[in-house]
Amino acid sequence: MSLKNVLIIVDDIEESIKFYEELFGLRVVTRLEGNVIMSEGLVLQDADVWYDSTKLHTVPYNNRTELYFVDHDIEGIIKKLETGREVVTYVTELMELEGGQKLVRFYDPSGNLIEVRTPVDYKE
Repeated sequence: MSLKNVLIIVDDIEESIKFYEELFGLRVVTRLEGNVIMSEGLVLQDADVWYDSTKLHTVPYNNRTELYFVDHDIEGIIKKLETGREVVTYVTELMELEGGQKLVRFYDPSGNLIEVRTPVDYKE
C-alpha cells in the first residue's frame, strides 16, 4: 500500500487553485467533478461535493491538520503572501529556530493550516 494524495476541503476551487499555483508553483494535473488533483499530491475538493457525499460539515481553522512545505526562499513566500490577492491570517509569523531554520504558519483562503520551513541544514 502507498499513500497517493492528501485531500483538503476548499470553499472555492478556482480561488484555491490560484493560491497554490501562485504561492507554491503547484500545477493542476487533472479535474474530476469537484476535485482538482494538483502536483505534489495535493487534492482540492469543493466543500459542497464533500458535504453531498458525507453529509458532514467541515470546520475551517480547526488546526487538526497541516500542510507542510519546505522552501529555501521563505522570505519570497512571505513577500508573495503580503502582495497577494488574499488576506492572510498568520498563526506563527516568520521566526528563526535554534540552529537557523526559519518557519511561518498561516491559513489558506479556506482555513486550512499551512507551515513553510526552510530546509534543515545538516552539518557533520
